[in-house]
Amino acid sequence: HFSGLRRDLRRLSSSSSLPSSPSSATCNGAADAPSGLASPAPRQPFVIGVCGGTASGKTTVCDMIIQQLHDHRVVLVNQDSFYRGLTEEESEHVEEYNFDHPDAFDTDQLLECMGKLKSGQSVNIPIYDFKNHRRCSESFRKVNVSDVIILEGILVFHDQRVRDLMDMKIFVDTDADIRLARRIRRDTVERGRDVLSVLEQYADVIIPRGGDNHVAIDLIAQHIRTKLGQHDLCKLYPNVCVVQTTFQIRGMHTLIRDRDITTPDFVFYSDRLIRLVVEHGLGNLPFTEKQVVTPTGSIYSGVDFCKKLCGVSIVRSGESMENALRACCKGIKIGKILIHRVGDNGQQLIYNKLPSDIAERHVLLMDPVLGTGNSANQAIQLLRSTGVPEDHIMFLNLISAPEGIHCVCKRFPDVKIVTSEIDAGLNQDYRVVPGLGEYGDRYFGTD
Repeated sequence: HFSGLRRDLRRLSSSSSLPSSPSSATCNGAADAPSGLASPAPRQPFVIGVCGGTASGKTTVCDMIIQQLHDHRVVLVNQDSFYRGLTEEESEHVEEYNFDHPDAFDTDQLLECMGKLKSGQSVNIPIYDFKNHRRCSESFRKVNVSDVIILEGILVFHDQRVRDLMDMKIFVDTDADIRLARRIRRDTVERGRDVLSVLEQYADVIIPRGGDNHVAIDLIAQHIRTKLGQHDLCKLYPNVCVVQTTFQIRGMHTLIRDRDITTPDFVFYSDRLIRLVVEHGLGNLPFTEKQVVTPTGSIYSGVDFCKKLCGVSIVRSGESMENALRACCKGIKIGKILIHRVGDNGQQLIYNKLPSDIAERHVLLMDPVLGTGNSANQAIQLLRSTGVPEDHIMFLNLISAPEGIHCVCKRFPDVKIVTSEIDAGLNQDYRVVPGLGEYGDRYFGTD
């Protein structure tokens, strides 16, 4: 019954959602600060409909997919939340009420909530009391904007308007589920359709055995990962790498962005994130194949690390990343660049101390926050003037603003940028938002 996954040509987002770049003067390191910052257009979420009869395993399938993905960009919306509250008369004869009829649901409200989610707005989903057959008047479940929305319910494929919202349709089939058979029988006998056309209308994927079918769930989870894809800027600039997010990484970002976190905790979780960024950056360096003999006398074919490395920190925030680099690369040389950032125009180079043979090395340039990109460009230009090839420079940071990525990548397209998260953008004061404040002051306890 598993018919495979059919890729939809629609994309999660279009190129028009990319944030506007700073002015060319800013990208070239001019003294003027960036202007004309525009808010990016909202993403267009990928909507997956999951249908099946009562106790078919729909919810289990959805929960397993979400657990496998471990991605905050996937949310679940249940059709059950949109049951209509029973009137007093209906409540008196509740045993005669058909909860499996389309009229039992407030489909208009479901469409309204889904419309808001697809347009980039958070919504309050009602909570239904199954004991009293009424909605909890004062309780709601808030669902935030996400890249993937899973809409689950016994009749989510019934209404054409709801089906039109979906980019993928999944039907969960079990031995006890006779509703699909009834649907096929009715449509083939009464409406002159064949079995394939019925399945095409109502499902792209049929999962036999529900939550027990781990192979099907693995394939669906992988398909969603592909749809989530990378940040739009990674598609525009292949030299930009974002560390793949997990709940652990998202949790650490939540902690260091909290303005009330203590300095020791800020340092601890920042160090953990920095280590991940450094490791990810090192994984993108060139390598050579190498064979070694193991203690069992066997040959192991592996790789040898890139030998000619050095780190360069942009003082002083960049110095917070030096320990992680030293922990990963024993005995690595580290240089320093100090840039005066009045107005963050990045034009005043104060001091630099670099290894004498830096032109022969791959350089890991370190600064926790990429904002306008001016200081980064100034540092990269200095490295280039010492003879370091552009494609031998890798810029490591914790968070990046889209404006800064545009600025660096347009001027130095061969410099690789590795970050753990791309934020929304810059505010009128050219600070990264949501951001994490003055990183150096918070890390070194001088705020």
